[in-house]
Amino acid sequence: MIPVEPTESAAERPGGSFGDFEIEDISVGPYAHGFGRSEGRTFAFRVRKSVLYVEVYRDYCERTVPSSDDVIATANRSVTDIDLTDERSISAVVRDAVHSAESDSSHSPTRGSGVTTLRGVLDRLGSIIDSVR
Repeated sequence: MIPVEPTESAAERPGGSFGDFEIEDISVGPYAHGFGRSEGRTFAFRVRKSVLYVEVYRDYCERTVPSSDDVIATANRSVTDIDLTDERSISAVVRDAVHSAESDSSHSPTRGSGVTTLRGVLDRLGSIIDSVR
C-alpha cells in the first residue's frame, strides 16, 4: 500500500488537503493500473493510449469486482508528460484525478433511486445467503 501525502499544490486548493488517500495496488509501465481508497470510497485506474481513466465507486460496494452500475464518478487525464515507470508520479496524477472526478450523471442516485435501493437490498441479501452456505 502506498499512502500518499498531500503536496503543496494540494494544500493551496480550496478545501485544503485531500484527506485519506491510499493506493492499495499499483502496476507501473505503459499500461499502468491499480486501485485504492480515498475518503472511504474505492477507486480504480488504468492507462490506455496515453490517457489515465479513473472510476470512483459508491460507498458500501460489497462486490469483489464492482460493475458499471457502481460507478459514481469518472475522470480522465493525459499522461503524456508523466513518467509511467515511477509509482510516485502515477500516484500524484491518480490522487488529483480522484479528487476532481466529476459525478457520472448516467449513474446518479436521482436517476432511478428506487432501483439503486432495491439493488442494495438484494446485494445484502445475497451476501447473507452466501455466508449461510
